[in-house]
Amino acid sequence: MELFHYTSHKISSVVTRNYSSSFYLSTTLLEPEIRTAIHGIYGFVRYADEIVDTFHDFDKVVLINEFEKEMQLAIERKISLNPVLDAFQIAVNKYNIPYAYIDAFMKSMKMDISKKEYLNAAETEEYIYGSANVVGLMCLKVFCFHDQKLFEALVHPAEMLGSAFQKVNFLRDLKADVEGLERSYFAGFDKNNFDEKAKMALITDIEKEFDIALTGLRRLPGRSRLAVLTAYTYYRTLLNKIKRTEAGLILQKRIRISNTRKLTLMAKAAIEYKLNLM
Repeated sequence: MELFHYTSHKISSVVTRNYSSSFYLSTTLLEPEIRTAIHGIYGFVRYADEIVDTFHDFDKVVLINEFEKEMQLAIERKISLNPVLDAFQIAVNKYNIPYAYIDAFMKSMKMDISKKEYLNAAETEEYIYGSANVVGLMCLKVFCFHDQKLFEALVHPAEMLGSAFQKVNFLRDLKADVEGLERSYFAGFDKNNFDEKAKMALITDIEKEFDIALTGLRRLPGRSRLAVLTAYTYYRTLLNKIKRTEAGLILQKRIRISNTRKLTLMAKAAIEYKLNLM
């Protein structure tokens, strides 16, 4: 069994590395045991997201429902022949991750199959809570496993960080979401009237969430602070690049940070961590 679970963890690590080089780089800074759990969480959420975002030639409703049932059985039985679900159930059971978080995440994933437009802020926030905030809370359960009081104190900052990350993703992927998937996550978004004023209104909101998140980030234990700081630095830099990009161009191309720049940001975060500047 040890070899089986070890292999499951390795596969989730590959999933993390292949699908998000920036996130994977930040996780390399974690203690091995915590890194393994975070990869287990990421593998699960990435596979669910892939079902609703890219499996266009298949019945997504059937696939996501089957995936959910397999996940539930994996958590209940504490094993799965699907290595990604096996790695995830280990993290869930070991770190006592509430099923309410998982349920909220699956609800948002299912929304992606049929819901194309979010008409008001409440709808957008509900989606973001399930698609991003609870993922941050799952990770926080791992980071604060031995300190429940710290976990409770950091819930709101963690939710704000998840929300900020997700909204930056929305802006970065605006072209793909609007044109490719025909989705509009921002309430009242109109691609024909997306100008500098509309862009800056969204960015100002995200910057406020980042500021709140930073207050909690500084209190994270051990190397989790360094890893999350690295991800924070990357996303904040990405947001600044979007801020400097004309609104019209954001609708025409995906905004990126080069791999070289990512490594530089990683080094910057490490220095700030060592000097206790964050």
